[in-house]
Amino acid sequence: MTAKPFKIPESVLVVIHTSALEVLLIERADRPGFWQSVTGSRDALDEPLFETAMREVEEETGIAVGSAAVPRSALRDWRLRNVYEIYPVWRHRYAPGVTHNTEHVFGLCVPTGTPVTLSPREHLQHVWLPWREAADRCFSPSNAEALLHLPKLSGVAD
Repeated sequence: MTAKPFKIPESVLVVIHTSALEVLLIERADRPGFWQSVTGSRDALDEPLFETAMREVEEETGIAVGSAAVPRSALRDWRLRNVYEIYPVWRHRYAPGVTHNTEHVFGLCVPTGTPVTLSPREHLQHVWLPWREAADRCFSPSNAEALLHLPKLSGVAD
């Protein structure tokens, strides 16, 4: 059995939302009660962040970016970067001595009613909430902050 490689401390946060600024939140399976947007680390150092975002969205929600329903242009790099300390409970996933992660924030505008199929090993349930309510429910301060930028960065007219 080969050892699982360490996670790369560079990740994406993808805020999935509708044009009405309803936000998709998903509840972590390994931490019930912890609600968040889609997140995930690069699979390889040379994986483009845009590809990381597309992959993570599909893995975690079943939403295929680049499909007829959700074109690639619906995924936008918000050009926000967060550097934060990795929670001690998750540090074992990273190489020894790695304590911080750089998170790149993206937004994905999907049609209202877009079906969501969760990965059961990663998430328990999902909910669509108005953006302010979603920000209040997020356990991650950087995720909550990104949601507060949604009206300005979404590209959706108010």
